[in-house]
Amino acid sequence: MKSFALDSSYTSMSGVFYPTGHVFALFTDAEAAHQAAKALETGDGEALYASPETILKDIVRTIGSSDAVLPSVGADGDFVRRIADLASAGHHGLLLKVGKHDDADGLRAALERAGAVAAFYYRTLVIEDLIEQPPTDTQQSVTVGTRAAAPQPGDE
Repeated sequence: MKSFALDSSYTSMSGVFYPTGHVFALFTDAEAAHQAAKALETGDGEALYASPETILKDIVRTIGSSDAVLPSVGADGDFVRRIADLASAGHHGLLLKVGKHDDADGLRAALERAGAVAAFYYRTLVIEDLIEQPPTDTQQSVTVGTRAAAPQPGDE
């Protein structure tokens, strides 16, 4: 398994993290991410590991460039903020190339079996939140506009 290195192929035209044709999954620790990579990697696929430090240094900084005048069709910055919340809590990332025959339900099931706590499938025009988030005691920086956003404590 290789280490993740951000390049322009993993960003949108406005510079925000948007690795089209990939799933970015987060795991509680490095060992869980490495085990998942072994379980999920196929012969023609790739799995790239991102430590919490790499996520915060490389991926999260891409939302700083999203103030550009180019229009955005979605909430790509919101997803980066959710990734930032998890990386700040020590979660490790795995970027997986999606094969043309993979489907969202199959990916969801495989990632849940592998222990992913969050997973985002970056398609051409939409980001699919593959794993529903459980309620937490702390407010996430972004919950509005995401399909699997859980109700927060104190919300009524």
